[in-house]
Amino acid sequence: MDKTLSIVLPSYNEEQMIEKTTETISDIMERERIPYELIFVNDGSKDGTWDKILEQKEKNTHVKGVCFSRNFGKESAISAGLDQAAGACVAVMDCDLQHPPETLVTMYRLWESGFQVIEGIKASRGKESPIYKMFAKTFYKIISNATGIDMSRASDFKLLDRQVVDEYLKLPERNVFFRALSSWVGFKTTYVEFDVQKREAGESKWSFKSLVKYAVNNISAFSAAPMQIVTFFGFIFFLVAVVLGIQSLYMYFSGHAVEGFTTVILLLLFVGSVLMFSLGVIGYYISKIYEEVKMRPRYIISEIVGSDEE
Repeated sequence: MDKTLSIVLPSYNEEQMIEKTTETISDIMERERIPYELIFVNDGSKDGTWDKILEQKEKNTHVKGVCFSRNFGKESAISAGLDQAAGACVAVMDCDLQHPPETLVTMYRLWESGFQVIEGIKASRGKESPIYKMFAKTFYKIISNATGIDMSRASDFKLLDRQVVDEYLKLPERNVFFRALSSWVGFKTTYVEFDVQKREAGESKWSFKSLVKYAVNNISAFSAAPMQIVTFFGFIFFLVAVVLGIQSLYMYFSGHAVEGFTTVILLLLFVGSVLMFSLGVIGYYISKIYEEVKMRPRYIISEIVGSDEE
């Protein structure tokens, strides 16, 4: 029976980590006698990441490399890695070793015992700014409400059984959110805690702007919460309009002039702003529908090494 563990490693501008990551994971897998393959997905890197992957392919027969034609994003890189994985189970982890590779052994043993989804959850989030923590808390609260699963400590670090991977790859949408969808598909699940490790080399590829964009894309892909916020505002303004209408009619019939010109102007400006915001939210969802309808592929591969497609 095949018990190979495929390890998917999305890589963007990680030339300083490819060799270290290969050696570290390979040493652990060989020491634990776990059959494995390492699948590096070069997500349109601008440095020498692909060259480093090719070098490791020559040194280590367990290494596979997938090179995108351009940068398609981490979610697409994960999907490509899952699609190329040949193992009986597949793990996804960051190439920078912030996800501790020793935890892969624990995950694999749990898979051997019968679990099909082993979720890596963060025991600690490492050093983060207060603003980042606030946004992260809000983001995960929205996603948790949408999925019905507590995702406050969720991560992309997880191990999936082959059956789970096959079901995930059947999902037709273009805008995918692996962190949530791997839980949404169900199956027998357990959890493993890990501490986020300090990056050994290179810099984080996530700026505040890219994190906000990532959050907005995934919220819209997995939740209608922003649309519900628009409905909530509409209901609140309806109640305010009813109260002001009753007040105005009462003052009119009692013979008093209706005052409050400044209040009316401010209300018009405020309502106008909310309407524009609401149209923006609706427009964003329509743009996502437009992207789905076009049915463009999630990614385009320019080169594959270390597989039957080589």
